[in-house]
This record gives sequence, structure tokens and C-alpha cells, in this order.
Amino acid sequence: MKNKVVIITGGSSGIGLALAQEFGLHGSKILITGRNKEHLERAVTDLRSKGIVIEGFVSDVGIEDDNQHMAREAIMKFGSIDILINNAGISMRALFEDVDLNVIKKVMDTNFYGALYATKYCLPEIIKNKGSIVGISSIAGYRGLPGRAGYSASKFALNGFLEVLRTEFLKRGVHVLTACPGFTSSNIRKNALTKDGTRQGQSPRVEEQMMSAEECARHIYRATLKRKARLVLTTQGKFAILLNKFFPSLADRMVYNVMAKERNAPIS
Repeated sequence: MKNKVVIITGGSSGIGLALAQEFGLHGSKILITGRNKEHLERAVTDLRSKGIVIEGFVSDVGIEDDNQHMAREAIMKFGSIDILINNAGISMRALFEDVDLNVIKKVMDTNFYGALYATKYCLPEIIKNKGSIVGISSIAGYRGLPGRAGYSASKFALNGFLEVLRTEFLKRGVHVLTACPGFTSSNIRKNALTKDGTRQGQSPRVEEQMMSAEECARHIYRATLKRKARLVLTTQGKFAILLNKFFPSLADRMVYNVMAKERNAPIS
């Protein structure tokens, strides 16, 4: 990965920030994006202090033009694009019967359309360099989670999109990785949208008991290096996918019971 140019959307915190550090410490040149300029600048300063070659670019992946400008910025700063990591994402937590549909649209705009736009504008360089497209999906993209209609739908859509790309580029040397972390410690649950679009503000789960963002990033780095097609993390995540495939009715009940134990769960 030395001297490879890597774009990471949503790279100012959580898994995105950990990925920037992991790839950067292995010699990659990094461009991270984020909507919050202050958070982005803080992340860039911290990573530069560790000797990482990095630039920040303020953008919203849900806005198509921002993605076109992002790709141009990477080429202007580093001359190329080798790897795109579609990491930017938001979550939501509310029953579908209660949720404002604008909440689901906002989640889809970021998690699905954001990946679509970023990939479209980075694709010519990635094809030229026989590089990699990485999508940070979720176990929720294989197994629908109650209270996460918008999030699960966006990740199912992302998984399908990445599968299409992987097949279309099967004989053209472009690598496509679908990475599905299980529950990973990050700020995504604190920033999750509630039924009216306000932020949840507090994680309903015990973050300290989850896989760290840094460990997650190490797995994704190695999977990218080995040009793997799929990566599913955590024992719980792998079990959920297998259970859903072979015993879907049992999976319905077990997933319901697990999610009902969350703090202030919308189901009981």
C-alpha cells in the first residue's frame, strides 16, 4: 500500500479515522472527507503528527457535486486515485410506523447514494490503476434489524451495488470489497437519527464491549491488501448471517429478542 492514494469518506472519526491511520502508517497517501470542518482539521492535524501524508476535504457525500470535487481534489493533490473507501454513514432508530420518511431519505442519501456518487467520480482513475473500491457495509445489510428500517435498507442496497460492481469488473482487474463490521465502537449510534430526525445523543449499547474501530480497520486493511471480495467481522455477525440464511424464522425471533434488550428500545 506504500504510496497508494486512498480516499476515505467520513474519515474524521470512528472507523474512517482508524482506517486513515492504518493505511497511512503503511505508507499510503490519504484524503479524508467530512462535513464538519473543525473535526476534519483536528483529524488531519493528529494524523500528520504521526508522519502520515494526508489532506482533508470538506464535503457531504449525499451531494453529488461534492463527490466530483472530491475526486478532482485527490487528483490535484496526489496525481491519482488507487483506492476508494466508502465509509461515510449515518444510522437511525425508530419503528417504521413512527418514523418521518425524510429520516429514511437522509440515511439513504448518505449511506447508499453517497457511495454511488463517490464511486462514479473516482472510477476512471481506479479502473486505470486496477485499484480497489471498498464499501463499509454492515451485518444489517444481510439481516434486517428492527428499528433500523432506513439503515438496513441502505446497507442492503449498498451490498447489491457492490456485488454488481464486483461482477462487472470481474475480468478487468478492479477489486471490490464488501466489508461488514459487526457492532463496532464508534459514534454512529450517538449520532443516529430518531423518528423526527433529531440525533439520539446516547448509544443504546455498551460501547466498551464492542470491537474497537482500530481493530476493525486492521481487518479491513488486510482484506484490501489481499483483495478479498467479502469481509464479515465478529462472531455474532457471522452467526447472524448464517442463522438468517438457514433458519430465517428462528433468526426473526432471536434478532427481535436481542434488539429488544437495548436501552430504550422501540420494541419490547
